[in-house]
Amino acid sequence: MTVPEWTRLENSAIIYPSCQTRKYSVVYRMSLTLDRTVNPELLGDALRATIHRFPGFRFTLKRGVFWWYLQRLENSPEIAESDTLKSFNLRKNGGYMFKMSCSGARIDLDVFHALTDGTGAMTFLISVAAEYLKLCGESPIEYGGWVFNPDEEPVAEEMEDGFDSFSGTKGALDSEHRAYHIKGTEERAGVLNSLGVSLQLSQAVAKAKEYDCTITEFLTALMLLSIQEVRAKDKSARKHSDIRMEVPVNLRPIFGKKTLRNFSSYVYIGLDLSYGEFTLEQAIREVKFQKRLYTQPGRLTRRIAANVQLEDNFAIRCIPLFIKKPVINLINHLKGDNYASYTFSNLGNIELPEGLKEHVRDLHFILGRTRQRSGSCACVSCGDRLNLDFSRKIVEDDLERVFVRRLRELGIWSSVQVPSEPLRPERGRESSSRPVFNSRCLMPKLLI
Repeated sequence: MTVPEWTRLENSAIIYPSCQTRKYSVVYRMSLTLDRTVNPELLGDALRATIHRFPGFRFTLKRGVFWWYLQRLENSPEIAESDTLKSFNLRKNGGYMFKMSCSGARIDLDVFHALTDGTGAMTFLISVAAEYLKLCGESPIEYGGWVFNPDEEPVAEEMEDGFDSFSGTKGALDSEHRAYHIKGTEERAGVLNSLGVSLQLSQAVAKAKEYDCTITEFLTALMLLSIQEVRAKDKSARKHSDIRMEVPVNLRPIFGKKTLRNFSSYVYIGLDLSYGEFTLEQAIREVKFQKRLYTQPGRLTRRIAANVQLEDNFAIRCIPLFIKKPVINLINHLKGDNYASYTFSNLGNIELPEGLKEHVRDLHFILGRTRQRSGSCACVSCGDRLNLDFSRKIVEDDLERVFVRRLRELGIWSSVQVPSEPLRPERGRESSSRPVFNSRCLMPKLLI
């Protein structure tokens, strides 16, 4: 496959460069813990060997006159020193939109969301870890699924912009209204509080089967009930009776795509407390109905197509980026975060091949600092361990305490870490490398 010198930013990623600030980080972290201390030099070799198989990760964000675009990098990525989860300077990071570091036995991958979503990032992290074990002299890893063979040539479908297929389709956005937000004492810019909750996957699966629902539906309902309890103690909450979760949806299995770029959407799932509080059974029934309704291909197509129509609109395309950027930022500030009380992202159960499974001790997924919402929760499971990582910008941890208590009341016992394991690095610094581009390439300065 021929890797292009530049490419457009996909539709769902356009919002991220506009909205990132000191207080709002559109960076998330994937962490993988091995059964041994990680050698940074060897990990760097594994990273440089693997990135050939992931050409989409060798791009940096550039600013055009009308839109952002991605330009291919010619320099090699480096292993960074461990640091807290926060926004990073792309130029100081060699232009790369991700940072990989290690701390003890743990490998951390911090990703600027404009590069890829959780599925693409986790595939990249696991593939690098498999190559690292190979360089350590372990027996060959079985490739397939989440593990890509770095010796193979990239596949064109993996670089595809999945949203292109929605261009020209008529769409419409659902009308939404403001949801309740948890109040609290906001931390200073750059501070991210966290709490990790680890439990047995088999216990959670058994409880979900008892209520005839999926793990995501069960945990979403439990979080909504936890927010309901927090809201009941908030005297200023009466004017906002809706509590709502934003749940990201992986579009690949729904629309049959193999892209490793951003290809996800979201649905809002909530409870209206105008006429009283919900029990667990009632909440699960509501969540099941809403999730299965809103994730139907037709409804997702309508929402996605409406966003693509805005991007393709000729009048909007002709507006200079310096005008678009603050407008997009303002719309996100006034509407985007207002529609949900919290975010819950479940990456699902990661099935690893036997040769890799015996060396991987843990997987974590944690979201960066939110803008107006108090926080968010990300979830991933591997083997018989399910990890939920709560992150928040406020001091108070009332929601997390209620959630853990409710788990225990249901007979699901969990271990708790404060801060969560992926946020326990030694303090570090950014790389001092600089981006390198193909000097012979005639880069487009006017991207409409």
